[in-house]
Amino acid sequence: MINGVTGSAVLVTGGSRGLGAPVVRLVEKAGGRPYVLDRQPPAGHVPWVRCDLSDTRAAERATRQLAEEAGGLDGVVTAAGTDVPGRLADIAAETWERVVTVDLFATAAVVRAALPYLQRVHGSIVTVASTLGVKAVSDATAYCAAKFGVVGFTRALAAEMAGEVDVTLLVPGGMRTAFFDDRDDRYKPGADAVLNDPANVAAAVLFALSQPPGCAVRELVVCADRETSYP
Repeated sequence: MINGVTGSAVLVTGGSRGLGAPVVRLVEKAGGRPYVLDRQPPAGHVPWVRCDLSDTRAAERATRQLAEEAGGLDGVVTAAGTDVPGRLADIAAETWERVVTVDLFATAAVVRAALPYLQRVHGSIVTVASTLGVKAVSDATAYCAAKFGVVGFTRALAAEMAGEVDVTLLVPGGMRTAFFDDRDDRYKPGADAVLNDPANVAAAVLFALSQPPGCAVRELVVCADRETSYP
């Protein structure tokens, strides 16, 4: 990828909300061309494909479709994520497995489908893990399993793609998004919780995507200055 994102086609999963939405806005503001995979449309007139990322084969097809529409890809940001907290014995197997599929398997599926396009231009990948991908907590077995997996997947991918595609692992702390809205009250952040603005995290994503040739940002931890889940 050239220095900066001007003119670059960047695929963002989950680009309609959460962290993905400000990533899309910043890419567009910087002169790039965002493309979105999500279950609902992004703001504005951003090209997108409706996709339920729990269907990983569909995620691969949608990635290739957008890549062809864009005339190739320069960057991929896997910002989509989900979670249903609770004790392992209390969560339905289908729900537990969906969390792992969306957060981990779909990340790999989208990256796999995008790699041929990225390799042609020495593009960039930013995967989104979590501080709960490096620190485990109770009632989060699915989310921790998935995000620990994203950490391992991304570090291995960076080694595999060295010199061909730049790979960045993003480890964000809690953010002020709708991510917590559908949870039981006991799993929602308290009134005194210190959460980061997702726009701050999106700026870090843009920084990783904007590195000049020969420079790769391998890992970024971005969180509120009083984040309790890191380190």
